[in-house]
Amino acid sequence: MAEAPFLDDANFSLYRDLIYAESGITFTPTNRSILESRLKERLREKNLDSVKAYLDTIKSDKEELKGFLDSITTNLTRFFRNQAQFDAFEHYVIPELIKIRKTPGTIRIWSAGCSTGEEPYSLAMLLAEVLPKPWNFEILASDISLKCLMTAKEGFYGDNRLDGIPESYLKKYFDKVDGGYKIHADIQSKIKFDYHNLKNDSQQRNLDVVFCRNVIIYFDDAAQAAVINRFWDSMASKSFLFIGHSESLFGMETKFEFVKTDWATLYRKNI
Repeated sequence: MAEAPFLDDANFSLYRDLIYAESGITFTPTNRSILESRLKERLREKNLDSVKAYLDTIKSDKEELKGFLDSITTNLTRFFRNQAQFDAFEHYVIPELIKIRKTPGTIRIWSAGCSTGEEPYSLAMLLAEVLPKPWNFEILASDISLKCLMTAKEGFYGDNRLDGIPESYLKKYFDKVDGGYKIHADIQSKIKFDYHNLKNDSQQRNLDVVFCRNVIIYFDDAAQAAVINRFWDSMASKSFLFIGHSESLFGMETKFEFVKTDWATLYRKNI
C-alpha cells in the first residue's frame, strides 16, 4: 500500500487558502514543494506529527502564524541590488524631488519587503553621500519576516555579504569587527525597521519614494493590484515607485504613470 503523502491535496488547499488570506502570497502546484519543506521544519520545531494539527495551531495562535509566514518567504537580497535602479534614484528621482518640493525638508522613503536590511542601508548610504544640505531623509523599512528584521536592526554583515558595496562606502559607513562589518549608528538612526504585512494598510501617508522590489511577484493579480493601490494611497503628490526590474504594472488597473529614464524604468504618482 502506498504511503500517504506528507501534504495531501485537501490540506494543501487549506494551507494555500490560509496563506493567501493572511498575506496575499500565492502557492501553486509549481512551488508546492517549498511549502512542504517549510512545513516539515515547523512540525519538527513544534514536535507535531501532522499537518492538520499544525494548521489548527496557526489558526488559533497569531504569533505562531507570524512565524509560519516568516518561514515561507524567500529573502534573497544584497547591497545595491540592481545598480541601474539606484542610479535612476540618484540621478533622476532625487533631483526631481528637490525641484518639485522646492523648500528643503525631509525626503520620506519606504523600503517595503526590506529583508535583512541591505536595501534600506544602501539607500541611506547613497542619500548621505549625494543629498544636498539642508535636505534630510528618513526611511521606513518593513518586512513580514521577524527573523530578517532582527538581522537588519543589528546592522552586522559577514564578509560574504558585502558584495555590491563600493569600497569608499565600506570604509566610510562601516566598522570592521570580528567576522564582518557593522554599519555606523548614524546611518542606522535614519532607518526605522518595523513588521508589516503588505496585505494591510501601512497607515503611512505622504511618502516621497516607495521601493518594493521582487515582492509582488509572489502575489496573484488581485493581490498585486491591491498592494499597488495601497502604495498609491500612502504616497505624496509627485512621488515615485520602484518595483523589481522583472516586475511590471502593465495591464494592471493603476493610476501610476510609467517613467523611462536613462538608467532604469520606474513609476510616478503624477498628481
